Amino acid sequence: MRKHVLKLATLLSVLLATALFAPQRAAADDDDDPPSRVARLSYASGTVSFNPGGTDDWVSAVVNRPITTGDKLWTDNGARAELHIGSAAIRLSGNTGFSFLNLDDRMAQIRLTEGTLNLRVRHLEQDESIEVDTPNLAFSILRPGNYKINVNEAGDSTFVVVRDGEGEVTGGGSAYTVHPRETGTFTGTDQLDADIQRFGDNDDDFDHWCRDRDRREDRSQSSRYVSSDVIGYEDLDDNGGWRTVPEYGTVWFPHTVIVGWAPYRYGHWVWISPWGWTWVDDAPWGFAPFHYGRWVTVAGVWGWVPCAPRAVVGVAYVRPVYAPALVAWVGGPHFSVGIGIGGGGGVGVAWFPLGPREVFVPSYHVSRTYVTNVNVSNTTVNNTVVNNYYNNVVVNKNVTNIKYVNQTAPNGVTATSQQNFTSAQPVGRNMIKVDQREVASAQVRPTTPTVAPQQRSVLGAGAAGAARPPARFQERPVVARTPPPPVPVSFVKQQQAIQANGGLPPAVSQMRQAQTENAPQARPNIKLAPPANAGMPQNIQANRPGSVQNNRVNRPGQQQTNVQNNSNKPPTPNNAVQPPPGNQPVNPPANNGRNKSYNDRPSTARPDGGSPNTAVNGQLDQKHQQQLEQLRQRQDQERQRIEQKQVQEQQKIQQKNAEDSRKQQVEQKQQQQLQQLEQKHGQQQEKLQQKQQQERQKQQERPKDKPSSKPPKDDKPPH
Repeated sequence: MRKHVLKLATLLSVLLATALFAPQRAAADDDDDPPSRVARLSYASGTVSFNPGGTDDWVSAVVNRPITTGDKLWTDNGARAELHIGSAAIRLSGNTGFSFLNLDDRMAQIRLTEGTLNLRVRHLEQDESIEVDTPNLAFSILRPGNYKINVNEAGDSTFVVVRDGEGEVTGGGSAYTVHPRETGTFTGTDQLDADIQRFGDNDDDFDHWCRDRDRREDRSQSSRYVSSDVIGYEDLDDNGGWRTVPEYGTVWFPHTVIVGWAPYRYGHWVWISPWGWTWVDDAPWGFAPFHYGRWVTVAGVWGWVPCAPRAVVGVAYVRPVYAPALVAWVGGPHFSVGIGIGGGGGVGVAWFPLGPREVFVPSYHVSRTYVTNVNVSNTTVNNTVVNNYYNNVVVNKNVTNIKYVNQTAPNGVTATSQQNFTSAQPVGRNMIKVDQREVASAQVRPTTPTVAPQQRSVLGAGAAGAARPPARFQERPVVARTPPPPVPVSFVKQQQAIQANGGLPPAVSQMRQAQTENAPQARPNIKLAPPANAGMPQNIQANRPGSVQNNRVNRPGQQQTNVQNNSNKPPTPNNAVQPPPGNQPVNPPANNGRNKSYNDRPSTARPDGGSPNTAVNGQLDQKHQQQLEQLRQRQDQERQRIEQKQVQEQQKIQQKNAEDSRKQQVEQKQQQQLQQLEQKHGQQQEKLQQKQQQERQKQQERPKDKPSSKPPKDDKPPH
């Protein structure tokens, strides 16, 4: 046991050596930490175009590409796309313009210029925010649920559907809460005209497709073994199998027909700021196993050791931190790989996957906390080991060159030329032949190559000349409730900073400073939503059946009186809309500072301070309060019913998972019994054969009857 611990400590003591070649990272603080999550493009059908942040080029979208702040997608006519952020799924219909205004640990801010978006949120952390910004409003997710947002082609109307959950619309100086089983149509830009109705069953093909994708995720068997915060675990079910390995727990083994297959071999490298060189795998399941967990060989077969799911109550849980590629690199200074290339020497880049309990060392600027979290959340290594390693290697510069477990594994090391590496060429078709004996003794460094990217490195493997979206997609402004960060600086400026940093990604704080300097020009298409009028009842601001309307008051015997604010008129008493004589409007108009409030307007007060219609107004207020209370009760009942239904569905899923688990255990037990019976039968057969063999040998060894020496008797009588 002690020998094993010493061996493990020695193995872990080398892997943070990257900081030795970038010592300035030792002083990095949390401001230099990149986001711990990205979005994954998990599905693309039809013509789906992609534009990386900081570039003007559009290429065809590639599945498994990590998507982050500033990246844009356009789905052409008849196309569809799907993205995942942790436990949230984003699905796009045809003719839809999508981009991320911001994506970090706590905020997912989406820009939807036109088209249809379906958003399913299974879990919402306490400090997490999800916001969809359209040309006339900002929609904030308040609870986990299923949402659909549509922006018309003109960009002046947004249609919101809340199947379950709850959201808030902000725009035009007003705020509207959309409850479960409600739809809202919001028209106008400077002023919103809202019409909220009960949800109707009018699903289209896109809705059916989204529901099928949801069911696929809900039925995933891999959720038993992988954290729900790992992106892409649902794709493992149909492309591999789980098996218990004594040393590593439950391991996933991919189904592949490629001879000599190995992790991080069939795909390409791209440059994504702020992480730098990032692996994009070709396999449809190739996201989770290449950005989380670790790889290991079992009896010569590659298997993936996952991030464990949330444990029982009382056990600390760290959300799995995304990593660009969990590999170590082979080569000396400037990564000139001195290994065989068809029998001769050459320059290239080589790498191999990290194994369980091996520490991943980022090549980008990070804090000590980030180093801990990215390792503890992805493999079985504890905080003490990481901290000790950080102190020994990063601070004291004590480096020991040792071998990694996968350095000598079958087909563990993959190599390609530097040109193929930086131009996003498929590695599997452009590999360099390596000598395993030389690889076994080659120098290993945990950091990525100090090679500056080119334009093709950022665009990735997508085909150039993809369908460009209409100009309005990029020019149309959107309303934002939360101020987004400035857009990423151009790749030309990023490239200059990377070259100045020796080919390594610049610090997040450095790029943030460059963004701030460009801020006045970097956010021309964002309009911050003015604050909503706090004096208005938030849950009856829209036109709902059976409730008082927001911008019109209906009275028996009177025509409808429009009391909507007019932002184009100066706030003078002549422009203010006066209430009808003898009655005050039940709902005052939305006040965003342009008009005087009803309480500030002159009234026909009596000398004693009373109002000629005090009794009437009191009755109306009381009736209104009763209606409001009834509406709230109905909404609470509806929410309780939906929550109860969700709980029941969750219980059914858990029950089904438990039944499947029991069934699997029974099958395993039956399989074991069958194996035992077969083994026993085999032993009996072997004993029987041995007994038969012994009998044959005895028969062969038994002496044969000798012939008699006496002459045969003559039966004839004597003469």
